[in-house]
Amino acid sequence: MFSKTSITKSTEAYSDGVKRLKEALDRADAVLIGAGAGLSTAAGFTYTGERFEKYFSDFAAKYGFRDMYSGGFYPYKTPEEFWAYWSRYIFINRYLDPPRPVYDGLLTLVKDRDYFVITTNVDHCFQKAGFDKKRLFYTQGDYGLFQCSRPCRQETFDNEAPIRLMTERQKDMRVPSELLSVCPHCGRPMIMNLRSDDRFAEDEGWHEAAERYGNFLRSRGNQRILFLELGVGYNTPVIIKYPFWRMTAENPKAVYACVNLGEAVCPENIKDRSVLINSGIETVIDDLLNRQA
Repeated sequence: MFSKTSITKSTEAYSDGVKRLKEALDRADAVLIGAGAGLSTAAGFTYTGERFEKYFSDFAAKYGFRDMYSGGFYPYKTPEEFWAYWSRYIFINRYLDPPRPVYDGLLTLVKDRDYFVITTNVDHCFQKAGFDKKRLFYTQGDYGLFQCSRPCRQETFDNEAPIRLMTERQKDMRVPSELLSVCPHCGRPMIMNLRSDDRFAEDEGWHEAAERYGNFLRSRGNQRILFLELGVGYNTPVIIKYPFWRMTAENPKAVYACVNLGEAVCPENIKDRSVLINSGIETVIDDLLNRQA
């Protein structure tokens, strides 16, 4: 869609960009937040280095990988080994709070505004920070949900209790076989509800959130909308980035803002209504909060 579009980078001073973003926030009738992995990274959900060593040094020593992503793709020989890794991974990245209060700061910025969030993140950080569940659309799933591995039906299951049990009772990087979860309808093994192939289950809650997102866009089509993109890369640009560019171009009242260290860009055709901040999200949110105080 945008492969032949001329792209521009930010040349604006950081302080000027933050000032213009604050002004755009204050003028906006509605704010649509598009959040990618960079937002959770800014909140401290990192998958390498000290945090990886803290939680997975035993796996690193046994299997030889050096980051959490690699561990997720490792060809474990048994489901007991697979779920020893994944239960721990899900526990720390879904059921623990992020180390830094970036999501809390973002909520402070928008809680009294007409907002909606679309995100490719699956770590549930928005709800843990207190964002209204009915203003969130998790397009790619949720670490906190299981689904049938077939799937035999479009249904998901809360996994907090089994994940906590597997985390607590694993030994020598294996979980007890009796803790392995199976579909209550067909008996097949459970998998995470993550969009990685055509088996992703879009349950009733997913479709309701998609409908609320569509209604938000339709009902505010001619308003002064701030499309606020935070930490979105190019793994799945058709979900947030490209639609934000297109909707900004179609609405002359809209403003597009991108906060992304090293990747703050926009098409030439909307550059006059764009705020591009090439900086860390945590720093930008803190500075916006200081200007709001």
